[in-house]
Amino acid sequence: MEAIFQFVQLTKSERLEELTQKKLDKLENKYDWIIRADVFFKKQDGMEPKGFICNIKLSVPGPQVFAESNETSFEAAMAETVSDLDRQLSKRKAQMKTH
Repeated sequence: MEAIFQFVQLTKSERLEELTQKKLDKLENKYDWIIRADVFFKKQDGMEPKGFICNIKLSVPGPQVFAESNETSFEAAMAETVSDLDRQLSKRKAQMKTH
């Protein structure tokens, strides 16, 4: 799976990219039909103590799957977003089963 990372008005973080890539690889092992992931990290001022936002859009067969989280750190936001995606992909897989 190809993963495209964008840091909106932030400096690029190799550590955050690696951590996110590991989580996305686990999703890809579970759901081999994921084509691409677009990952966005941004900081929203004025939302203390939260304001660290991660959103991920997955290209999969059918409609795209999207999740976004606003947490107290980018790591927590990314983990919550991937967890949301896992739930959505699980539902999509159940719908895709052949009859």
